[in-house]
Amino acid sequence: MKLLDIFSSGFDAAEWEQKGYQLPKFDIAAVREKTRKEPTWVHFGGGNIFRAFPASMLNDALNTGRYDRGVIVAETFDFEVVDKAYAPYDNLSLSVALKSDGTVEKKVIASVTEALKADYQFEDWNRLVEIFRAPSLQMISFTITEKGYGYNEADLARGLKPIFALGKVTALLFERWNAGSLPLTIQSMDNCSHNGDRVKAGVMAYAERWVKDGLVPQAFLNYLKDETKITFPWSMIDKITPRPHSKVKAMLAEDGFEDNDYIETEKHTFTAPFVNAEETQYLVIEDHYTNGRPPLDLGGALYTTRETVDKVETMKVTTCLNPLHTAMSIYGCMLGYTLISAEMADPDIRSFIQKIGYIEAMPVVTDPGVLNPYEFIGAVIGRRLPNPFMPDAPQRIAMDTSQKLAIRFGETIKKYIARGLDMENLQLIPLVLAGYARYLKGIQDDGTPFEPSPDPMLAELQAIVAPLQIGKADQDYSCLKALYSRKDIFGLDLYEAGLGEKIEGMVKELFAGVGAVRATLHKYVEAR
Repeated sequence: MKLLDIFSSGFDAAEWEQKGYQLPKFDIAAVREKTRKEPTWVHFGGGNIFRAFPASMLNDALNTGRYDRGVIVAETFDFEVVDKAYAPYDNLSLSVALKSDGTVEKKVIASVTEALKADYQFEDWNRLVEIFRAPSLQMISFTITEKGYGYNEADLARGLKPIFALGKVTALLFERWNAGSLPLTIQSMDNCSHNGDRVKAGVMAYAERWVKDGLVPQAFLNYLKDETKITFPWSMIDKITPRPHSKVKAMLAEDGFEDNDYIETEKHTFTAPFVNAEETQYLVIEDHYTNGRPPLDLGGALYTTRETVDKVETMKVTTCLNPLHTAMSIYGCMLGYTLISAEMADPDIRSFIQKIGYIEAMPVVTDPGVLNPYEFIGAVIGRRLPNPFMPDAPQRIAMDTSQKLAIRFGETIKKYIARGLDMENLQLIPLVLAGYARYLKGIQDDGTPFEPSPDPMLAELQAIVAPLQIGKADQDYSCLKALYSRKDIFGLDLYEAGLGEKIEGMVKELFAGVGAVRATLHKYVEAR
């Protein structure tokens, strides 16, 4: 069984379906031909999250028979992805949804009609220019990570042939302007707050520089700023998509599915002809389009207002998911865990995050209306985090923790203060922050060392807690003032918030000796 078998005259659909593989219900050739002639959607970034989510959603929309156009992938960074993950399989892929009940959903994705290398050195660039000059084009979108939205002086100075992704996009937008100021929506689908503004800032930086250098007219910049022509909507995307996993590879091999080899490019992109991901997914999009849009709502997307997208994002990152992730990653590293799913089998950790979410954060939750916060957090705790098929690790979640605490916990504390709520209700959130000082020591609860995850401020913060020793009685904890008063880390001075002394007391308990992390965690969780 191979993906390309689908195009063979002797293809046995019954064999695939008997083994649980969902096949496309639409005419693949017809969709490809229609998309080539009248493209509607170009997506920048052909990685795992795209294939597992936006491309899969479009596949579902096509299966309804109510839409007839696919998506064109444009890769701006790692061109080997096109050569190794798309071309050999004629742009087909296999999506494997790993469900928490131990079952899997295997779906052949045929919604991608072309995969192009977005760079001037390739012939594909001419095809992209052709697409951008097409009046039918409605949307371009991105899953290039937040880092992909960057630009620098050197790239801005390269003129109309930049290297960075948004520079290339701006050059293509110039082609669209030249074709008659045609309308288009530029849609980020990356997992960062107010993502549409990130894309807009990058595009405008290039356009403004090119106007200044006399390379493009002011009218082009005016076109980009005209919201009847060009829009940059916000979105909130949420779906965990790890690297291709050995368990999935083995499962597919048992089925007789042969396209299961790992692919690692020279730029260390890890992919495969299949992509594995969790079953739960959310894509909430600001409905602000200028030339129509692909009907991703047929595949489960929610279209709404910018204000609602912002509320969904706030609900997720300050209450229902991200704080829980950070809490269990800090304590998971100290307790020697290497899998998030294994942590969820620990009664103390499960109860810890459950009570943080439902008891301490929920009183100030932002309810977006389109998603119920209680149902969202219920899915997180009941299905998403315990999923044994998801090889996610606390060490990955703990990366860059210093950059996350202000949003994930500081915002909740600020809301308590602003609303005059009783700060005594906060017991476990302070325990998370106390645990951070203990985590910075890089010593597990059993006394063995561990390597804290990469963080731009790791060395600086470790130096603050360096005087503290685990198991030393009557030591001076005054160094903690330099940590917990840091507004740049926690979003506010925790002493001014009335929590500093409480957190210090918890730190002392966590430093009491071997086994103190478990004992302290259990004590406060039980008391809550």
